[in-house]
Amino acid sequence: MDFTLPEDITALSESVARFATTEILPVMPKFEETGAFPHAIVEKMAGAGFFGAAFPENLGGSDAGFLAVSAISETISRLAPEFGYCMNMQAMTCPFTIFNWGREEQITRFVPDLIAGRKIGMFALSEPGGGSDAAGAMKTTATRDGDVYRLNGSKQWITFANAADTGILLAKTDLAAGHRGVTAFIVQPKEFEGFMANPIPMTGLSKSLCSNAVFLDDFVVPIENRLGEEGEGFKIAMNALEYGRLTVSSRAVGLAQACLDHAVEYANARVVGGSPIGEYQMVQHLIADMTVNIEAARLLVHKMAWQMDRGEVSNRAASLAKYAAVNAAKHAASAAAEIFAGYALADEYPIKKITAYVNMLAVGEGTPNVQRILIAEDTLGIKDANRHPVRNRLRAPDVE
Repeated sequence: MDFTLPEDITALSESVARFATTEILPVMPKFEETGAFPHAIVEKMAGAGFFGAAFPENLGGSDAGFLAVSAISETISRLAPEFGYCMNMQAMTCPFTIFNWGREEQITRFVPDLIAGRKIGMFALSEPGGGSDAAGAMKTTATRDGDVYRLNGSKQWITFANAADTGILLAKTDLAAGHRGVTAFIVQPKEFEGFMANPIPMTGLSKSLCSNAVFLDDFVVPIENRLGEEGEGFKIAMNALEYGRLTVSSRAVGLAQACLDHAVEYANARVVGGSPIGEYQMVQHLIADMTVNIEAARLLVHKMAWQMDRGEVSNRAASLAKYAAVNAAKHAASAAAEIFAGYALADEYPIKKITAYVNMLAVGEGTPNVQRILIAEDTLGIKDANRHPVRNRLRAPDVE
């Protein structure tokens, strides 16, 4: 593995940074004031190529690969963390799942609009009380009624559900079958009645790009929108989360880097006792640990992306990267708070906002404790983390 990023990936990161600085940061406060979804910004991101890196050119993508997805996710989260969500809903978890598991007509119907930002995506798996066993504890049902399914139940923490045009939603077609009773559907919330999404207020996070509680009341899904066969939903969901861990891990590294960047700037500017606090060893220790943790996490994330680009099974790499990236981000947020002291609580400094997004990402695509179990069982030889092949239609079309 080459530890130097290709020049095109470095240039891509710089382009994303310029975009965030000029196209997002100046206008986003207006959206936050009203809570309106920033469709125009999402479409501009799509036009700049943010969402198409993992998709072939015939669908409107650039076929730049998963390392490019990682670079975009890290950079956008470093500067505009609320837009990191888009890298899941518009670039990976939602459209890539359709691309990976959909029939040709489903792929051509839904994927181009998602990666072009014309349609807003979502991924609805979690439910109230479901915890880490989202599929096994699932209560949402899908009942076949002629040429449609009727979905009833509720979902929780569903990003962009209040704005979504297209999404992946998991429901049980057989309540008695546990994980084997879960089926995946491509849903269209604006096309059929019975879908309601209520934004969940969360202090410190965006009011414009938010998570939602979703309620389904005889919500109709045409049979042609079923993704895969009945009972394949758990396999599809786990595969989707594997790619979600790429973006979530990259976003966590971006947040950690943001903490370090702001901490360094503050430590060089803040003078106590006649010297910048960056000259005191206690602050230097914090800066050093942040730097090492971030570099180590970034390498693990790049390794995961590199394996995905090679079409290799990456379950083990994904767990390692997610765990390391979130730990690095949590440590960086805590260390930055120590450096900023009381100012870490002030709205004029970004550490408060960054910490809120770190806490949110810690539970996304598998909590740290879940990752620890997967890593430990793999290391102990109890369960091989790579025992389940991961479908990657872009790089290894024949892997099931």
